[in-house]
Amino acid sequence: MRTAYSVETVRAAERELMARLPEGALMQRAAAGLAAACADVLGRVYGSRVVLLVGSGDNGGDALYAGARLVRRGAGVSAVLLVPERAHGGGLAALRRAGGRVMGADGGGAEAVVGRADLVVDGIVGIGGTGGLRPDAVPLADAVERSRAVVVAVDLPSGVDADTGEVRGRALRADLTVTFGTHKAGLLVDPAREYAGSVRLVDIGLELPASAELEALQHADVARMLPVPAAESDKYRRGVVGIAAGSARYPGAAVLAVAGALRGGAGAVRYVGPAGQAVIARFPETLVSDGGPKHAGRVQSWVVGPGAGDDAATVAEVLAAEVPVLIDADGLRLAEASAVRARRAPTVMTPHAGEAAALLGVEREEVEGGRLAAVRELAGRYGATVLLKGSTTLIASAGGAAVRVNPTGTSWLATAGSGDVLSGLAGSLLAAGLPAVDAASAAAYLHGLAGRFAADGAPAGAHDVAEEIARAWRSVVRA
Repeated sequence: MRTAYSVETVRAAERELMARLPEGALMQRAAAGLAAACADVLGRVYGSRVVLLVGSGDNGGDALYAGARLVRRGAGVSAVLLVPERAHGGGLAALRRAGGRVMGADGGGAEAVVGRADLVVDGIVGIGGTGGLRPDAVPLADAVERSRAVVVAVDLPSGVDADTGEVRGRALRADLTVTFGTHKAGLLVDPAREYAGSVRLVDIGLELPASAELEALQHADVARMLPVPAAESDKYRRGVVGIAAGSARYPGAAVLAVAGALRGGAGAVRYVGPAGQAVIARFPETLVSDGGPKHAGRVQSWVVGPGAGDDAATVAEVLAAEVPVLIDADGLRLAEASAVRARRAPTVMTPHAGEAAALLGVEREEVEGGRLAAVRELAGRYGATVLLKGSTTLIASAGGAAVRVNPTGTSWLATAGSGDVLSGLAGSLLAAGLPAVDAASAAAYLHGLAGRFAADGAPAGAHDVAEEIARAWRSVVRA
């Protein structure tokens, strides 16, 4: 599992470690890791042209010391100082002793040097920075974008918010971000994540708390969560999912939600709604009822809302059930907030950014620009586990535990019906007895892998994603 911590927590761990180490040792560890990463990117260090963009913080010192190491390996290194009087003294002296070149950011000379670079090291702003790039850094950012240089960010791309993943102005895009000690939220959450490129974590010996701000599950974590039938299992012990979805206008939503539930390992699926014929035609094993949720038979979880239209009565009936409930799509609009908060059994809500904005009473752009704040606010407001779909799917619980970040998402999942499949899949895991946050996290993880397998670089529909869930499941379990 990858974890991310707040700037405050990282700073405290750094202070504690520096108190036990010789002066400058921690920065030298970071610089060594940064230089090694730059060398790997360059391939051939000797004769390469490297430009360091150096601000006034410690990450500027990291860049300078790393630059000195690259000079000693034969690279031509130029440091562009944005605030010369506040550049790290030790790092600056080390670069000069090694034979590196130092220049200011004024005039066109620095931009010309950037234009000829093979590699640019972004050491302008560290993890404590807020807001976008300052005006004096923008011309250099423009020069970097025009160049063909590979960009390596020190700890975090300059201009992005380390704690929230927000980008509130101009920021530098990196091909690789070398981060120290732990991941930061801005490296895992969009929109900042897309500025980070690939991320390389350098261990510098920080001792961090057990409780993180963010968690990103890996194959092994999800494999431990997935339910495996025991010798005495039958279809009821494996979990029965109730699906209340679809309408005359959107019968396909019901079919896709049922597909996700069946592919997700449900022992049985009970369907209620007007799309029963369409469901049976595709999945004859489904138990179809036309008597409403109360008369469908025993279930261990409900999924309500995909393609439901304006059927508020069914949504209300499902919310009254004393089993875990997943609310998606139209169900989010139809569910009474008070009814959701009053539930004693677990509740999972799965909005996309537009639905989340409507629930919060804000513009969609506000949710997309501050995804972490939005998912936490929704979880707290509704007393539910919230899975916020999008370029980086986030899962937050009402208790304030670490937010989960799904690392397997793909833009190919931005297709009609994909969310219906996800809902059914998560519902099946809820029925199997997984805690709400684990069911949502594992479902998002498998759904992302299935989307990658289905697309494989080409367009694919939601039904293709559903068909690949079993393959995704196998890839996780066998890893």
